[in-house]
Amino acid sequence: QVQLVESGGGLVQAGGSLRLSCAASGRIFRINDMSWYRQAPGKQRELVALINRGGTTNYTDSVKGRFTIARDNAKNTAFLQMNSLKPEDTAVYYCNAMTIVSTHYSTVEVWGQGTLVTVSS
Repeated sequence: QVQLVESGGGLVQAGGSLRLSCAASGRIFRINDMSWYRQAPGKQRELVALINRGGTTNYTDSVKGRFTIARDNAKNTAFLQMNSLKPEDTAVYYCNAMTIVSTHYSTVEVWGQGTLVTVSS
């Protein structure tokens, strides 16, 4: 009923930048928290950044000062600007949205398919 599509991943050299986008579509009444997770090979998925509907943000310590999360409520989209990228940022990045579905007004957790970010040294 609700889909998230990420884009913007790719290969970048250390110190470079990438901007990820996440577009939600479907039977959306409202999206509350939106967040970005990542999963590196052999590691557990971890929360990278979160933004609530009012714009309050939280970041994991390893990306503070380098990554910025933003959203456009009118377009049901979220972004992750990643600067000063390091090889340890290499992972599949997933968008997550806590969505109130318009068909039954209950909250569902929706995940995107993931986009690969590779940072070369």
